[in-house]
Amino acid sequence: MSTEPTPVTDERLRDADRSQATILAAARDEFAEHGLGGARVDRIAERAGLNKRLIYYYFADKERLFQAVLEQAYRDIRAAEQALHLLDLKPADAVRRLVEFTWNYYLEHPEFLTLLNSANLHRARHLADSQRARELNSPLIETLAEILERGRREGSFRGGVDPLQLYVSIAGMAYFYLSNNHTLSAVFGRDLMTPKALQQRLSHMSDVILGYLLP
Repeated sequence: MSTEPTPVTDERLRDADRSQATILAAARDEFAEHGLGGARVDRIAERAGLNKRLIYYYFADKERLFQAVLEQAYRDIRAAEQALHLLDLKPADAVRRLVEFTWNYYLEHPEFLTLLNSANLHRARHLADSQRARELNSPLIETLAEILERGRREGSFRGGVDPLQLYVSIAGMAYFYLSNNHTLSAVFGRDLMTPKALQQRLSHMSDVILGYLLP
């Protein structure tokens, strides 16, 4: 007996994938704008142009939907990082490219930062139970570890650098600046979001990270 899926089954699967992707995109925007507490499933359904019952069918409740949105957000950034092919670059070039990518990704995807803010407000309980989130993020640290080790062997990097701590520093330097740009600009009397200021920040980040890695 043939086990090949029928065209009807294939089409239903494609419809289900499209519906879930549409829901996740609408939910991402709703959660980014209103946070988990302020988000409303009715508005998500309206944004998606789908019946609210379909959201509950796929994601059970708002909490599960928020978890799925966070997982998708990590899936998106990790997929974009993989497209950089960092292991094909020289160690110093790979690290610089990762710094530049992280900075530009945060600039281009402000919703990613607001989703992280909301997740942290709820003590990341939606990610603590997510095996998928851990599986998505672990390969990046493994890649960075390989880059650091290759740099150590070649003599361009010092040894003893924890790849997780290094990535937290890269992400943190970009995240703090962008998440707090309004307060920083106000208290220091400078617009930190001008093109010149943004380029200065990226240059500073690259210099700090690569300077730390020097042997």
